[in-house]
Amino acid sequence: MPDAPRRRPPARTVLLDRALESLPLFRLSDSSEESAVTFTTDSGGRWRVLPAPGERIPGTFDQDVFVELLRRYHEADAPRDGALTFTLHAFLRSMGRRVDGRTYEQLRGALGRLERTVLESEGGWFDATTGKPGHTRFALLASVAIDRRRHTDRDQLALFPSLASNEPGDARVVLAAQYRANIAAGHTTTLNAPRYFALTSPVARRLYRLLETVGLEPGGAPWVIALERLAEVLPLAQRYPSHLQRVLQPAHEMLLAAELVKDARFHQNGRAWSAIYRR
Repeated sequence: MPDAPRRRPPARTVLLDRALESLPLFRLSDSSEESAVTFTTDSGGRWRVLPAPGERIPGTFDQDVFVELLRRYHEADAPRDGALTFTLHAFLRSMGRRVDGRTYEQLRGALGRLERTVLESEGGWFDATTGKPGHTRFALLASVAIDRRRHTDRDQLALFPSLASNEPGDARVVLAAQYRANIAAGHTTTLNAPRYFALTSPVARRLYRLLETVGLEPGGAPWVIALERLAEVLPLAQRYPSHLQRVLQPAHEMLLAAELVKDARFHQNGRAWSAIYRR
C-alpha cells in the first residue's frame, strides 16, 4: 500500500509589499476613531487611509489578520487570482487566538474592514511594476465572502455552547491586485510568522514589520529616525516625546528579548529626540 501523502507544514515566511509596509496603515490601538490617516512621504507624495462611513480605521487585530492572510498567500504559492479560502476556525488557530464566538465576530469584522477601507496614493505608494510612485486607490481585500456552515453542520453546534450564536463559517477572500503585483515583482520584505505572532505587543509587531522594511544589516549602520517621524509612520496617536517613549519602550524591550534587534534606544540632541535601531 502506498504511503499516505504527507501534509505540507505551514509556511513560516510572510512576504509583504515593501512599499505598503513603509506607510502608515493600521492604528496601534483599537479605538473608535473614524478619522483618516494622512501621511506625506519624504519625496512629497501623499498617502491616505480612508475608513468607510461610520467605521474606524483598521487596528491591531486587523494588522494580525492581514499578516496571516499574506502568510497563507505565500503558503499557497501566490495564486494568480489572489483568492484564498479557509475556515474561520483554522484561521484563528493559525494566529494563535482563542476560538470562540467573540473572536469569530472579530475576524468577520476585520475582514470586512480590510475590504471597505480605501487606501489612496498620490505619489505616496511605490508601484514596482512601473518603477515609480503610483496614483491609485484600492482596498487591501478586493472581495470578501463568508458563508455560514451548512444546516447539517449546525446540529453539532449544540455541543459547543460558546459557538451557539456565532457559528463558524467558510471564507473566500481576494487580495488586492496592486500589492500582489509588487510582491510578484520582488519588491518585498520578509517576516518570520512564528516570531511575529510571539510578540505580544501590537507596537512591537509593527516595529518588527517596519525594521524589516528598512533592511538593517546585522552589524551594519544603525537606522536613526526622528521620534516625531516614527510616530507618523507607525502610526501612533501620541505626539509628545515623553508620551512616545512610554509607548515605545516596552516594545523595544520585547524586540531586544526576542533578539530581533541588537540595540533600540532614544537619543536627545537639544530639544530634538530620535530613535536608534541596530541589528
